[in-house]
Amino acid sequence: MRCPKCEDRENRVIDSREVRNGDAIRRRRVCVGCGHRFTTYEEVQRAQLQVTKRDGRREELNRGKLVKSLDIACRKRHISVEQIERLADAIVMEAESEFEKEIPSITLGLKVMAALEKLDEVAYIRYASVYRRFRDAGQFMNEVERLIGRE
Repeated sequence: MRCPKCEDRENRVIDSREVRNGDAIRRRRVCVGCGHRFTTYEEVQRAQLQVTKRDGRREELNRGKLVKSLDIACRKRHISVEQIERLADAIVMEAESEFEKEIPSITLGLKVMAALEKLDEVAYIRYASVYRRFRDAGQFMNEVERLIGRE
């Protein structure tokens, strides 16, 4: 492992912890050369689940992209980074357990919306407006009325 500061290959592990429910190990390291401290993660590499897009394209399920979209939907809400990370982990784990090789983007989007609806209704509406491609305020109102009606 190279130091991100000086690129020296000599470093020591000073702390190791399980993260993501034991699916990964977080290691704190210190560079022997410059003393810089940095973090690395170790996890099992699985066969990457493919997402089939609406237009037929395929791309790898990207947890980072999922976290980013959740973060945008949850922006300026009282939702912690840890909650977003746990939500992303749960969605990815659910998708990987249900689908072996590929998952339709529609199904993935529905899983995200279901999780957001339980977490925060405003974040849900934000995500749904992009995912469902709302074109006017009427579509927003219909979705808000549906949420109000279910309570």
